[in-house]
Amino acid sequence: MVVDLTVVIPVYNEQEVLPLLAERLRPVLDGLDTTYEVLCVDDGSDDLTPALLQRMSREWDQLRIVRLRANAGHQAAISAGLALARGDYVVTIDADLQDPPELIADMVDIARAENADVVYGVRSDRSTDSVFKRTTARLFYRVIRRISGTAAHSNAGDFRLMSRATVDAINSLPDHNRVLRFVVPALEFPSASVEYRRDERAAGTSKYPFLKMLRLSVDSVTGFSLVPLRLATYLGLGGAALTLLASFALVIASRNGTVIPGWTSTVLAVAGVGALQLMCLGILGEYVGRMYTQLQGRPAYFVAFDSHADTRQTRS
Repeated sequence: MVVDLTVVIPVYNEQEVLPLLAERLRPVLDGLDTTYEVLCVDDGSDDLTPALLQRMSREWDQLRIVRLRANAGHQAAISAGLALARGDYVVTIDADLQDPPELIADMVDIARAENADVVYGVRSDRSTDSVFKRTTARLFYRVIRRISGTAAHSNAGDFRLMSRATVDAINSLPDHNRVLRFVVPALEFPSASVEYRRDERAAGTSKYPFLKMLRLSVDSVTGFSLVPLRLATYLGLGGAALTLLASFALVIASRNGTVIPGWTSTVLAVAGVGALQLMCLGILGEYVGRMYTQLQGRPAYFVAFDSHADTRQTRS
């Protein structure tokens, strides 16, 4: 059944915030005077989230539950939702209510009025985030824009509206390690934006600790730019040039009899070159690993249950 709007919500251990989410989201969608579905993608929760979703679905016909067999990660959960979404427009939003669901109505209006394929939710006020998070995010986005040429907004996360054409384009991409906040801008479809103040998490704890953010950053850099790969080449050439210059200097010093005997300089040179080689191998390893994963063709997620589908299992 095709609907006008699908709202994709990835959830992982969100038992505290789900009732608050439904309390705010349902009136907004019911007031749109359009057909819709709310597609909650349960990313392998091990708390009461599955039971709460089932109870909510009995009182909310438009609520559709998709359960992944194992925790696949935030971006994979969103990708699963996009693959199964049936709406002409698709909104992605997190369950923590840091992004206001009341803004969905404005997004739909802007998309229709401006014929935009994408409407980004842009955070005009991030005072609820820590100084460290705001600073590192700003620097990271600046670097990504510089090395990849992708016009990703530093204050736009995963809260956005997309047209069916945009969703179909994303679903056709072969990459399993998608970072959607960079994939969508890279398509360069007509877009608009709407600003809002980012609130504190309504309940529960953050599901994006530092290590997950670091992994997301690595996937973003290796997935959207060849600069690190070229940097390895530049560093290798620079190391070779320095070694050549050092060789000339040692030959001249040896002829002048000013060479100080000892092994310190040798150890430092070997260690420096070894560190450089390891750095280059590490960067190359990221790309080789992505090619290896892609060639394996392993699905990024497995769907164990879809409350509104005829089939019981889907993979992608």
